[in-house]
Amino acid sequence: MMNSSSHPLHLCHLKKSNLIINRLYILFHSIALILLFSFRISSILTLFHSKNQPFIPHLLIFISELTLSFIWILSQSFLWRPVTRTVFPERLPGDDQLPPIDVFICTADPRAEPPLGVMNTVISAMALNYPAEKLSVYLSDDGGCPVTLEAMREALKFAKMWVPFCNKYGVKTICPEAYFSGREVDDEVMVDSYEFGAEQHRIKEEYESFARKVTKISESETCISNKDHSAVVEVMVEERTHDQVKMPLLVYVSREKRTSHPHHFKAGALNALLRVSNLLSNSPYILGLDCDMYCNDKNSARQAMCFHLDPNLSPSLAFVQFPQTFHNASKHDIYESTLRCTFKTLWRGMDGIKGPCLSGTCYYLKREALYELPVMQQDINLKELKQCFGTSNEFIRSLYKKYNAKLDGEKDLFDESLQETKHLASCEYEDGTKWGNEASLLIQMFGFFFGFLKNRKLVA
Repeated sequence: MMNSSSHPLHLCHLKKSNLIINRLYILFHSIALILLFSFRISSILTLFHSKNQPFIPHLLIFISELTLSFIWILSQSFLWRPVTRTVFPERLPGDDQLPPIDVFICTADPRAEPPLGVMNTVISAMALNYPAEKLSVYLSDDGGCPVTLEAMREALKFAKMWVPFCNKYGVKTICPEAYFSGREVDDEVMVDSYEFGAEQHRIKEEYESFARKVTKISESETCISNKDHSAVVEVMVEERTHDQVKMPLLVYVSREKRTSHPHHFKAGALNALLRVSNLLSNSPYILGLDCDMYCNDKNSARQAMCFHLDPNLSPSLAFVQFPQTFHNASKHDIYESTLRCTFKTLWRGMDGIKGPCLSGTCYYLKREALYELPVMQQDINLKELKQCFGTSNEFIRSLYKKYNAKLDGEKDLFDESLQETKHLASCEYEDGTKWGNEASLLIQMFGFFFGFLKNRKLVA
């Protein structure tokens, strides 16, 4: 193991050739704009003194050109200093020293977001190349549909076979749907090809059986979103070890929904997940995923930790953003559906000028960046904390804990925590709190709750 104190965990590269080309482009384009404006101004002055030529249309055209040029100038900041980064996960400390990670996955409508696709995302998160005892996967079902919960139970059964298979043979494509469809090229290192072939065939049959069950479940008449239901939290902890392979914690969360209460959509669901996870695992880092964005790189968690564990960068780092890739886009796409310009040009340029931009999915976020806590003192005002974070004493206590053990304590304490999570997932929990008032305004403005980020630096 290499010592990270003497060897950097990551490097930032500034490609000078791209920088020179970009800045020359900005220069030439700016010169062209100056020449155009000079011509426009002289023409408008000439027309102003002429009584036979229309003046107003030319003035409106000039104003339009000024507006578009101003927008163009603002966008050139993305080209000013594009950077790329290289990580060295092999230099990370041992697995026993890595920090825990909570994975947040959100789904809202089983009709629009088929459970089979959602479960593939869940399973891919469980198969990340990260210590299983330090990985917790939370699924937020904002539709409150029993079909999603039943599909998640089936996903856990299949994951108990899939995760050991991925670990044993070094499978790189950890989403079973993508792996068995052949969309991705995998190059497993196999000690015994016959053994691997037989095992792969068996796992494929199990996946097909799992897919049929989930599809059948999703085609039932109960596959309808429920907009009026109590909070449901189910922790799937039984048989955490399968074939001597530990499994990540899997938690189903469906926050309370009432037709008379505003929900704030995905942002409200993430707020509920944040509170529930605080009691159950309280991992210092969070991986946020959309339900249709499966984990394409099994080493992404370790790569993200190369930034978060850097003592020089970490104090000012809020999140690490990974690019999105799309396997089902047309090769002849002319509408930028794959967002290549966004992730290969704009995001790297923003990284170079230290400008934050979070894509809403595929990010590793530092939990403490979401809220700034007052220093814990003996005379700390509990009433003020409750006005800010709500009435739950357990939740407030968890805010000052670095990490909760994976529910390995006494059963009575576990039952109490599980009951408290339902209170935290209630639709009225934030009412009258500073968190609820400020977060609700930000949610309505931006559709997300990352206005609480106190650290503002992006690593793409």
